[in-house]
Amino acid sequence: MMYVMTHAASPAIPDASADSRGEPLLEVKDLSITFETQHGSVAAVQGASLRLEAGKTLAIVGESGSGKSTTAMAVIGLLPGNGSITSGSIKFDGADLATYSDKQYQGIRGRQIGLVPQDPMSNLNPVKRVGQQIEETLLVNKAATKADVDAKVLDVMKRAGIPDPDSKVRSYPHELSGGLRQRVLIAIGLACAPRLLIADEPTSALDVTVQRVILDQIDAMTAELGTAVLLITHDLGLAAERASDVVVMHRGKIVEQGPAKQILENPQHPYTQSLVKAAPSVAAARLDPGAYTAPLEDREELAEDTAASEDLKDAPENLVELHDLTKVYPVRGKGDFYAAKNVSLDIPRGSTVAIVGESGSGKTTTARMLLGLIEPTSGSMKFDGKDLAKLTKADRKDFRRRVQPVFQDPYSSLNPMFTIGHIIQEPLDAYKVGSPASRRQRVRDLMDQVALPQAMLRRYPAELSGGQRQRVAIARALALEPELIVCDEPVSALDVLVQAQILKLLGDLQAERGLSYLFISHDLAVVRLISDYVCVMKNGELVEAASSEEIFTNPRHPYTRKLLASIPGNELGIDDVA
Repeated sequence: MMYVMTHAASPAIPDASADSRGEPLLEVKDLSITFETQHGSVAAVQGASLRLEAGKTLAIVGESGSGKSTTAMAVIGLLPGNGSITSGSIKFDGADLATYSDKQYQGIRGRQIGLVPQDPMSNLNPVKRVGQQIEETLLVNKAATKADVDAKVLDVMKRAGIPDPDSKVRSYPHELSGGLRQRVLIAIGLACAPRLLIADEPTSALDVTVQRVILDQIDAMTAELGTAVLLITHDLGLAAERASDVVVMHRGKIVEQGPAKQILENPQHPYTQSLVKAAPSVAAARLDPGAYTAPLEDREELAEDTAASEDLKDAPENLVELHDLTKVYPVRGKGDFYAAKNVSLDIPRGSTVAIVGESGSGKTTTARMLLGLIEPTSGSMKFDGKDLAKLTKADRKDFRRRVQPVFQDPYSSLNPMFTIGHIIQEPLDAYKVGSPASRRQRVRDLMDQVALPQAMLRRYPAELSGGQRQRVAIARALALEPELIVCDEPVSALDVLVQAQILKLLGDLQAERGLSYLFISHDLAVVRLISDYVCVMKNGELVEAASSEEIFTNPRHPYTRKLLASIPGNELGIDDVA
């Protein structure tokens, strides 16, 4: 293995056992983990060694499939049934957890080691109120009695940044936004004040302002209780801001580790250097799409489309026009709740309009009304000059072909019973596009475009990482060559390298095919790279709308400035706004 060294006296991978900083709370030595699959044995982690002292935060970064989450799950004893530790040790407060039985682990999970998993929808019980799920954690781990558990549940929810906990405590997971569901998971993980908190992408679904609240809370716990944090993230800005040390994993191996500032400002290994280079920044300019080369079999179609494109001369300049769009939900005993109120925006042809804002601001509600997934209470929506409320059955079918979504959650948006090939080909089959052979070729081309090996076509979603699943969702959305793609947090589950590839792909496809995007995101650095126009939403209303350049260099509304100031590693130096 080759290393690019700038300091000959410092090894790229320090020997964890040689660290003289005292006894660590957690010490992983020479850990190897293997998964048995239908394709044979897969070495997911190979010889990993790391250490974490009490009260410190250690971040593990790397792309999807690098082994970072697998390492964390081994620490808490939650490897899948087909996974096993083949060598090495995991010492927690001197005890080797690698030798623990599941019954022994039950004595430390929650009480000694807390977990904040990545996906809120698959980790929360859909038939239990969120308050009941937090209560169960407290009672099972004897962190509360039946007499005081109700008060402690509300306190935990408040500490996790959940607004209005008195009303949210009786909500079911599906009644909360993605960000609020993630905060419930954080509340459960922090409920018993564990000595070690494993946070697996704990803020990937959160907007930047709430992200800062949650991370500040974790920092406060570290300082007050001596809690150590093992942070799994693909957000290098987050790792740089919050972790004292960083471990970089690539293909199951640790390729570099050391102090966070040193690793991220002066990376030694080529892979770490590529991660740092690919990290988005709000100081960057809009991506300049490159020359996209269409697959050979698509070029004749593109030539034919050139003649058809003459019809666009008389087409409306705006592909989408939303006017005073409002969605009201009646709330028993509390009157009406405005999820979106008088939202007006246009999406010019071939451009990207981004909607940003905190969880619950109305950005996803607006997108779902456009997609026809929920009915607006009032207002109008036009697509290509046609009123969406007056479409015929045939027109609506055509609309659904021309407009495709990419949803936020890659775990629930893919059919677990279908192979990856079936999932991507399904839209082509539904619309009877081309011959069966051409559909199969189109699927293979799409796999190449989203940087997935064609060998995955026979696999099922459960066999893929979160980032890989999201790439499948993007491939499926591109299958019918739509004119508008509604992207609801499309890269929030992706590591920075794949994120950069997907954003570049979206930009190149836009340049070549004239695609338009409605881009919903809480990641302002990503929005900076992909958007032409930005709409900022708060409490269901648009508070600012302007070109991307103006929003990021001269934000006018205090709320917009607050969003920008909350970005981890923000290089603009914008002052915090109360």
